[in-house]
Amino acid sequence: MREIVKFNSAWSFSKEATAVPAALDAAWEVVDLPHSWNAIDGQDGGNDYYRGTAYYAKNISKSQLPAAARYYLEIRGANSSADVYMDGKALAHHDGGYSTWRVDITQALTENSLLTIAVDNSANETVYPQMADFTFYGGLYRDVNIICVPQSHFDLDYCGGPGIKVTPVVEGSRADVEVQVFLTDALEGQAVRYTVYDREENVVATCETAETTANFTIENVHKWHGRKDPYLYRCEAQLLESGQVIDNVGTHFGCRSFQIDPNNGFILNGEEYPLRGVSRHQDRWGIGNALLPEHHEEDIDLICEVGCTTIRLAHYQHDQYFYDLCDRKGLVIWAEIPYISKHMPTGRENTVSQMKELIVQNYNHPSIVVWGLSNEISIGGSTEDLLENHRILNDLCHEMDKTRLTTIAAVSMCKMEDPYLQIPDVVSYNHYFGWYGGDTSMNGPWFDKFHAMHPNIPIGCSEYGCEALNWHTSDPHQGDYTEEYQAYYHEELIKQLFTRKYMWATHVWNMFDFGADARNEGGENGQNHKGLVTFDRKYKKDSFYAYKAWLSDEPFVHLCGKRYVDRVEDVTKVTVYSNQPSVELFANGVSLGVKEAADHFFYFDVPNAGKTELKAVAGACTDESVINKVDVFNEEYRLKEEGAILNWFDIDEKPGRLSLNSKMGDVISTFRGKLLFVRLMGKMMGGKKKGEKAKPMGFEVTPEMMSMMNGFTVLRLLTLAGGMMDAKFTKEDLLNLNKKLSRIRAPRT
Repeated sequence: MREIVKFNSAWSFSKEATAVPAALDAAWEVVDLPHSWNAIDGQDGGNDYYRGTAYYAKNISKSQLPAAARYYLEIRGANSSADVYMDGKALAHHDGGYSTWRVDITQALTENSLLTIAVDNSANETVYPQMADFTFYGGLYRDVNIICVPQSHFDLDYCGGPGIKVTPVVEGSRADVEVQVFLTDALEGQAVRYTVYDREENVVATCETAETTANFTIENVHKWHGRKDPYLYRCEAQLLESGQVIDNVGTHFGCRSFQIDPNNGFILNGEEYPLRGVSRHQDRWGIGNALLPEHHEEDIDLICEVGCTTIRLAHYQHDQYFYDLCDRKGLVIWAEIPYISKHMPTGRENTVSQMKELIVQNYNHPSIVVWGLSNEISIGGSTEDLLENHRILNDLCHEMDKTRLTTIAAVSMCKMEDPYLQIPDVVSYNHYFGWYGGDTSMNGPWFDKFHAMHPNIPIGCSEYGCEALNWHTSDPHQGDYTEEYQAYYHEELIKQLFTRKYMWATHVWNMFDFGADARNEGGENGQNHKGLVTFDRKYKKDSFYAYKAWLSDEPFVHLCGKRYVDRVEDVTKVTVYSNQPSVELFANGVSLGVKEAADHFFYFDVPNAGKTELKAVAGACTDESVINKVDVFNEEYRLKEEGAILNWFDIDEKPGRLSLNSKMGDVISTFRGKLLFVRLMGKMMGGKKKGEKAKPMGFEVTPEMMSMMNGFTVLRLLTLAGGMMDAKFTKEDLLNLNKKLSRIRAPRT
């Protein structure tokens, strides 16, 4: 029988070593797995985290392992490339930091051997990802196991797969289930016993055969129906020799049917089942991506609490344990490979190998309904090589899996008529209208336009979001990083996206703040703060509860602004979220009235004098908070960007005149403002050849993109453009521009 030995403890580790060791070095650090060497420097900003080769070494004694004919080293995650050595001899190489892979170490294993794994997350042109808005943590950040098996065994060599493949096809109340197993060194006379169990471990069907395929019919099948009823069956396959079990594998599976309709969205088991949810990165504050089971469990519980029906597991293959949790909890999953941001003509082979591993290792999960081909890969335009790469991946997915669909996450600047959008079965877009330019009101109409142009292509929103830290204001504006603007943004997006039933899925970017060491935004470097929950999972931002109000059936009420206590205005706006039909708000015990809100967002004007204790009541649910009247705004609530040349609140504004804080759309709607920026952009672009299309930021500026950029303030757009175009602005440059703008009348509202 196979035995699996966890091999996680007491590894010797070094980033300083330059070669595979001949023996353990006492000077090396001793670490337990899972482990990442970028747990700290990959989250502190500066884009200077260590990217290179590091070594893990450990003695392995054959006599301390269970007796077996074959031994496999199983590595569940080594980011991003790795080499395995036994006593200095190279055994295997693997490219791809997010999947399981195995090495047959039987021949190399002696009574006392030194196992070394060299892991490398350095930049290259062949292994994805290489450019993306998240940290590429290096390390052996998931479990490492030794799998001990007989000579004849269920396959351990092909793409890190489980050796068993279960395909249920549902027709009405019946499911026809095909089970296929893959054997290594099978002998004549051996047989396979297949058994299907229900959730209570009752035997549903069984058979014994010499064939590697078995077919079963489950009458009155209990269907896997998402969050409503995530029912799972289990299939076990036992390899028999002379009637004795010598190896076994098993998997859970679910019986469900689904389709994605361009007008009615996602349909599960014949019922409309709106996919409304979040995206998830797998890292944590202080530990990087070296997660333990309890971290995965906390994440799935928070996602379920908010009421999600779907998760986009971005931008790579996640831990098998998390896919198992999604199966058990009933979350519908988008699974993808890290083919992201930058198309590399030399990386095609790696996209294929990572897609094969993703599908083979995750085929049995009923939660997964789409395979993601790429994310924002056409940001620089769709070349023929890029299109061919996608056609290859799309065909590969359909060849390997007849039961699921393919999708992509296209970036805003990807034109609606781009041939790239015609390749997958369904499409989603990453849009940040209302954060990276544009206005929140642009989101719904954009999708209406796409739906009208492509009535037969199911369309969804794969990313949308807005950053928020512990900054606060009673007058939120785009780009201020306040919790209040994030709440407003998501209120608007919920109302626009959730009411368009044709949208097959919507995924907030992101459920949790995550590490992005290159970022320098919001006053806390090294992170992307678009999460509904903080990086450490300790604080649920107000926007978390906006989604809970729409998606969760668990009765609750939430008073927003708990971290925004000190307020200067005499009457202040207080927002309450609840999934109950009405809310009553009390201030120091006095009722301010009962309000009803079909959109679950309740707004109250609250007199602000001295200390006011607030209490919201919705049915049996209550929530409390405190506000305090102050004469001067509490500067601890205001973002001051470290290293910023100019903060928005330092800009001199004249009533009725333009300034650096004016929106670009307002500026270029005036003749003098437009002339000013034509001259400025000409200087920034340095001149282009006659007839050449303008690509000041690496992509063609379409009317839609221009509309999006019109929503930026002048200061924010110049800051962004300066970084993308390497155009540097001094404080004097900006103040001089502000002086010129202040001479121009602002357009009337």
